[in-house]
Amino acid sequence: MFFSLSSWALALIICAFVATVTASGLLLGRRMRHHHETLREPFGTMQGALLGVVGLILAFGLSLAVGRYEDRRAAVVADANAIGTAYLRAQLLAEPARTRSLALLRRYDDLALRTSHEVPNSPAMQRTAAQEDVLQQRLWGLAGQALGGAPIASGPRLYVDALNTMIDEQTVRLSALNNRVPGPVLVLEVIGAAVALGLLALYLSVLGRGVWPMIFATVLVTMLLLVTFDLDRPTRGLITVPDTPYRALQTVMRLPPASTHP
Repeated sequence: MFFSLSSWALALIICAFVATVTASGLLLGRRMRHHHETLREPFGTMQGALLGVVGLILAFGLSLAVGRYEDRRAAVVADANAIGTAYLRAQLLAEPARTRSLALLRRYDDLALRTSHEVPNSPAMQRTAAQEDVLQQRLWGLAGQALGGAPIASGPRLYVDALNTMIDEQTVRLSALNNRVPGPVLVLEVIGAAVALGLLALYLSVLGRGVWPMIFATVLVTMLLLVTFDLDRPTRGLITVPDTPYRALQTVMRLPPASTHP
């Protein structure tokens, strides 16, 4: 549910929900201010305990999002390195497999770069992944031909090993992009944070305190929620997984092959 929304729509919904619950707490507290002597202690104890629990939930959700973000970054680097290694070793193949494989690997890197900007598990990404699978089959067929033509040569064997690693890394990268924080955890974070802020607003309003501390707390918690959600959206929002490794590899692939092996 959360992941299908655009970043702006998600931010608007979270801000509106948290602000509404907080404002409701402020208004309710003003109506109950004449009972502040009897409500001060129970409300203070309850909101203090709830804030502690919500703090743990927010920290848990943020740690999950950060961990998944780091896994995605590592998967992109490993995938680009695998493509680069396969490209270097493909230069050791004999013709015509050499030229055909190098051209296919350039197209494969372009497709990998495209997936860095597509929404995970969307129809667009599924089409791009299917095109990558087709290129993998063609590359594997050419590798088999090269190995069959020179069964004792080390170049084709090294290339086959690098190509196998490249295929494995694609699966790891796509799995990392689709590995998101469970929806119930995110729902619990939003509802728990809103309820805790609402009770805090109610408590401060009953005591007749100013609204600025409440506004500051609301903004701080809301920003923490938005950061957690943004980290869990690897190709959208403000915090995205960098595509620098694929772009750097593109630059290298535009140069003439380093090896002139026939």
